[in-house]
Order: sequence, then C-alpha cells, then structure tokens
Amino acid sequence: MNNDLYAVVGNPISHSKSPRIHSLFASQTGEKLEYTAIQAPEDDFAGTVTGFFQRGGQGLNVTVPFKEQAWKLADRRTERAELAGASNTLYQDSKGLLTADNTDGKGLVTDLTVNHGISLTGKRILVLGAGGAVRGVLGPILAEHPDALTIANRTVAKAEGLVKLFKPVSGQTRFDACGFEQPAEPFDLIINGTSASLQGDLPPVSADVIGVETVIYDMMYSLQTTTFNQWALDQGATRVFDGLGMLVEQAAESFRIWRGFSPKTQPVIDELRND
Repeated sequence: MNNDLYAVVGNPISHSKSPRIHSLFASQTGEKLEYTAIQAPEDDFAGTVTGFFQRGGQGLNVTVPFKEQAWKLADRRTERAELAGASNTLYQDSKGLLTADNTDGKGLVTDLTVNHGISLTGKRILVLGAGGAVRGVLGPILAEHPDALTIANRTVAKAEGLVKLFKPVSGQTRFDACGFEQPAEPFDLIINGTSASLQGDLPPVSADVIGVETVIYDMMYSLQTTTFNQWALDQGATRVFDGLGMLVEQAAESFRIWRGFSPKTQPVIDELRND
C-alpha cells in the first residue's frame, strides 16, 4: 500500500525543517505518510499545487513566498485563513474543493501558553512588525483576550491597517498602532514579528519597553540566541524564547487537520533543538 503524500512548497525550500518534523510525527503516531519538500518556480506556484493534488497528494504546507498566492488560489478558506490573508496549509475537502487554512497563529499561541506556560489573557502585548507573519497570528492572539495589544512598525500606516482589519475581532482589548520608537513603557509580552533577526538587525525600539517581568518572543528561530533575544537579555530580560516551538506547533496543527489527531510536540521540539 502506498503512503499518503504530503509536502511543503516554497522557494527556496532546501532549508525547511518541515519534512523532518512530519517524519517525526509519523514515526511517533504510526501514520503511513511520505512528506517531501518541493521548490516551486516563482512564476508557477498554481501549477505546482495542481500537479501535486492530481498525483494524489493529500495536503500541502506553504512557505515563503507563496502564502498569499495559496490564499488566493483556494476555492474556500477557513475563518482564520480568511482573517490572516495568507495560507500555510492546503488540502482538498470532501467535495474536492481546495481549502486554505492558516495554522501559524495557533502554533504561536500554543507554544506560548502550553509549552512555556504564559497566559495572554489580561496582558499588555507589544507586537513588532506589520507584515504577513504578524497578520497571520493576530486573530489567535486577540482570541486570548489580552488587556491591550499594540502593533509597532516602521510604516505606521501599515500597522494602522492591521488594527482596522482586526478591530471587529478584538473584543474588549485596547488595540492600537504606532511607530517603532514610540512605545516607552514596559509590556508584559513582546513578540518580534519582523525578520530583522535573520539579518542580524534589530527593530529600533526603546529599551524602556522591557521590564523585569517582560517575556520576549522572537518568531524567528536559530541554533544560537537570536539577535533580538540577545538584545533583550542585554536590557535585563530574563525570559526569552524563539520561534522553534511555534514552527513545530503550527506543523502539528496541520497534521491534525490532515490526519484527524494531534501528535506530541515536545519530543519533536527537543529533538530539533539538539540536532
């Protein structure tokens, strides 16, 4: 019997940890599946997706630079994908319709609340950046009912656009936008959603946003301490986390959508951390 086919699609893709993560999930659960990495041409993502499902593929993860294209390509979208404006998970529903979901926000919130024991309810949260990575996680963060959520970005208008977009689901949360330099008091949680760490750079935020109790979360991940997390430690932060757990948790949510149950994530996080 052939194994069910899954894959991650991106460009470039050779660095992706997704095949390793899903192979560990499969080993752990006894599921018979094959998960590969596909580098799609930047000008033919749609053809790559169509070909994959025509070959009998069961599900796709989508990464840079195709998440918005995946969203547009879908016949239908889940509510969280609709809000995110991007999709990292594709599958065909019972009617054969290409369905887009987004598991990034679920992955972030699960990593924070379950793996690290950090409640978001009633907290004051600062999110840095207003790109696709941030848009993908705002809905699940707001669903945790923080007291206040501030989006800081170099281009304030872009952050204000996200506030306007997500205002209908913000509930009682005080929700606003500003430039990077404006916040000048400590927050309970700071989430770096910029890609600056990948280039060894920092968003130009004041050290005043970090207090003795501030939790720092960089959505990027690295074998070493990320640039942002190192800066935070230098400013006196004591609890800093990177995005490896988010990566594994969003994969686990995709696995649950496709296979119907959730794998254990902590052993996979530990194994990747020790690779």
